[in-house]
Amino acid sequence: MLRSLRLPLLFPPAAVKPLTPLRHFTLSATLASKPLPPRLKIDDADLTISYLKGSGPGGQKINKTNSAVQLIHRPTGLVVKSQATRSRSQNEKIARQLLADKIEQLQKGDQSRAAIKADRARKKKASKVKKSRRKYRDLEQKGEAVEADEGEHGEQRDSTSEPKEQPTQVQ
Repeated sequence: MLRSLRLPLLFPPAAVKPLTPLRHFTLSATLASKPLPPRLKIDDADLTISYLKGSGPGGQKINKTNSAVQLIHRPTGLVVKSQATRSRSQNEKIARQLLADKIEQLQKGDQSRAAIKADRARKKKASKVKKSRRKYRDLEQKGEAVEADEGEHGEQRDSTSEPKEQPTQVQ
């Protein structure tokens, strides 16, 4: 029954070109940066997990439930506590990531993920500052060049020749 209700094609199939983009569109950066090293895996046997009552803002609910997570890494003695969310499982996941980052920083130093990220952010900020400095220096030089051109051609305004308007006070 539905087949009989088909609408006629506006264009014959041979006239329709396949839709192929001329350029590929991507949201990723054009310059391929070096990938970060993989996250450090922590063995569960090396951890002591304890669930604590939360503290701080959040009212009675956070003070009554054991949603905060404290992880102790036995070999290094590092302690991490997470109370970022109301969920115990999410807090445990966050605490594991924090602990992995701390252990990696301790073991690898400047080659750790956190150090590499911080170095990239520092370089990006320095590049932004340099670009900004260059922009304003160029603008200042252009302004000085325009003033020099006006001075050569005698088009410089005299402050005494044009009366200044006084602002009116409205009461």
